[in-house]
Formats: sequence, C-alpha cells, structure tokens
Amino acid sequence: MTASPVPAVTPMHILFADKIDTGRLGRLEASGHHCIVKPELTAEELAEHIEGVEVLVVRSTEVKRKVFKAADRLAMVLRAGAGTDTVDCDGAAKFGVYVCNVPGRNAVAVAELTMGLLLAIDRQIPDATSDLHEGRWNKAQYMGASGLKGRRMAVVGMGAIGIEVARRAVAFGIEVSALYRSDRSNALLAEMKRHEIEVVPDWDSLLAGADIVSLHLPANPETCGLVDAEFLAKMPDGAILLNTSRGEIVDEGALLRALDERGMRAGLDVFQGEPSGAEPNWRSPLASHPSVTGTHHIGASTRQATEDIADGVVEVLEAFSTGEVLNCVNRAERPLGRSTIVVRHRDQVGVLAGILMALRASGINVLQMRNEILAGPKHHAAVATIRVSRQPPRKVLDELREMEAIYGLRLIKSC
Repeated sequence: MTASPVPAVTPMHILFADKIDTGRLGRLEASGHHCIVKPELTAEELAEHIEGVEVLVVRSTEVKRKVFKAADRLAMVLRAGAGTDTVDCDGAAKFGVYVCNVPGRNAVAVAELTMGLLLAIDRQIPDATSDLHEGRWNKAQYMGASGLKGRRMAVVGMGAIGIEVARRAVAFGIEVSALYRSDRSNALLAEMKRHEIEVVPDWDSLLAGADIVSLHLPANPETCGLVDAEFLAKMPDGAILLNTSRGEIVDEGALLRALDERGMRAGLDVFQGEPSGAEPNWRSPLASHPSVTGTHHIGASTRQATEDIADGVVEVLEAFSTGEVLNCVNRAERPLGRSTIVVRHRDQVGVLAGILMALRASGINVLQMRNEILAGPKHHAAVATIRVSRQPPRKVLDELREMEAIYGLRLIKSC
C-alpha cells in the first residue's frame, strides 16, 4: 500500500499578542514559522502591528474591526481559549479571516474553581480564614453549613465546562439537572445518562427546585442579561448562584436585590466592567457584597490549563500551516443555498474549473463546495457537492452533463 503524502508546511508570520511558553515557540520556529511575541500590545495598538501578519494569537486582548481593515495578509485569528466574544467575528468574516479557538482545554480548571466557590460559600471559608488571620476563634459561627450531599444543582450550559462541573457535583452527591436541547451530541447525551443528569423541558422546571444554579454560557445577544429578575424569581429563596462564565450574563442590579431581600448567595469569578489588567482601586457593588464570594476572573488560570491551551494553540497553528482549519467558529456549518448539485466526475485538471465557469456564466453563485476523491486504481473518480444560490436552468445542467469528464449529475432542491 502506498503511503499517503505528508502535507508540506508553509511557513507563517505569527503574532502572539499574549504570553506563550517559549518551549512551544521553539517547536513552531523549528518548522520555519516566524514568531513575533508582543504580549504588551493593547487592543488599540494591534492594528498598528498587524501588517505582514498571517495569524494573530490572542487570549484576553480584544480584536476590533480596525485590525481586519489594517491587515494585508491576515488569514486567521486564534483565541487561546474557548470563548471568542472578544473578537469581532462579523468583521473577520467580512474580510475573509477565519476565527478559531481552543475549546475544552481549560474546562477542568474552570470546573475546579466552580466547585471551590461552592464549597467556600457553604463552609464560609473566606470569612473563617479572615477571622483566623485576625486572631478570632469564632467556631460556633461556622458550624451551621448546610452540606452539599443531596442538594440539587441546575447546570446552565452543558458544554465542555458544564459537563466537568456536573461530574464533580455528582461525586459530591449533588443531584444535577439540565435544560433539554435537541442539538446535543450522542457522546454528551451518553455522558449525561451515565451520571444520571436529569433533563427537564423548561426553565421553570430547571430552576424551581435548584438549591444551586451554575452558569456556563458564552456571552452573546441571546445570553447577555439572561439572569434577570424573572430568572432569579424562579429560584428558591436562599439558593446559590455560581457564575464562572461571563459577567454580562447576569443583571447585577437584579442579583443585588435577590441577595438583599431573599437570602441568596453568589460565587462569582466574573463581573460586568471588570478591569482587563491590574486595577488596585476597582470597586463593584456586587463584588463587595457580603453575600458574594468572589475571585478575579481566574477560572482558566491554572498552570495545567495554560500548558494544555498552549499545546492546543500549537496544534491549530500546525494544522493551518498544512491547509487544515481546526475549531473555526465563523464558518457556516449549516447548509446554504437554494439547490445542491452533486457531480460525479473524473479526477483531472480543469474539470472543476469548467463546472464553476458554466455556473458563473449563468450568474449562479457557489456558496459551499466539497470535492471528495474516491479510492481506486489510476484515474481516480471524484464526487463534487456544490451548493448554489439558485436552481440552475435546464440548459446549464445539460451543458454540465455533456462534459466529457463528467459521469453523472444530480440536482437536489432545497426546501
């Protein structure tokens, strides 16, 4: 059997606008890539340093539309993490730039902090530590913890982080539930079934009996402000809200009222308007509330997670240098177009060009295309699946069928 050819690596100019492990840089540079490391760049300065850059790697630095306007060679923005809400994905799409991420690599770290916040709230660990530091032995004050076994947790957002939180919660004897979604993978459904995670049909069912609600959602127009007064009203008095995702998901005014009036408590790693860097004088009414146990948006910031993310960044970059795009978030995954043309053809130079020229002559735009080579002897055949903007007229279809290198053509009309 003939071995498959190894894809050639195309050297790239890569700008790292956040810190990267020097060992990973060596691996990339050994493959011929030119790595530029400027972690000090701000969002406003990025556009001034983007000329000649083919791949931009960021973690917390915002990538605005002006970066894409100023770029001359930029082909991909890679977020060293899961969320891509700090990247103008629409702007990237307008200028033909892929936006990719490194999902799942920090899931365990965030899940560990989530459970840490929950334990800290239940056992009042921050207050107890503060008292010990001040020389106060108030043992009686800290003997009234509820305990976690048998409590009920609603996980909102059963993605990579949500399922890691659920696994750990179940290990503590917590009963976990999640909202029904029709688009979950079979693997995730099997994992949820394995851990006996209850799936409920609506928000009322999810929140009404939840002693703990843990949020694991991206920030987007659908989720921003999701946890508002109406959402919180569905939760029981005294419930615990955990948020280690994005501050924008929570209406902070509504949460403050729930903390003051209903005995609720919160474990928060994220806040609205939080500083992007060190800010010794930053204050927030929510962060300073006595019923809040908080951290400084550090959910993914463990040494293990940082190393895993760095490995993921290198994997995406190495794949991209050979022509493969991994973890792209702004590529249309749903089928586009009004019709699909499936063409069986001889695999030779010029066949696809002839098909595309015939479509172009009739003003038909190709929206998505896949060409697959079939295994076999010399003179392989291939199948091209082409989704187009409108149904081609019979004359065009007949013209395609008459091409010498085409074995057959099928038109599929979209609903």
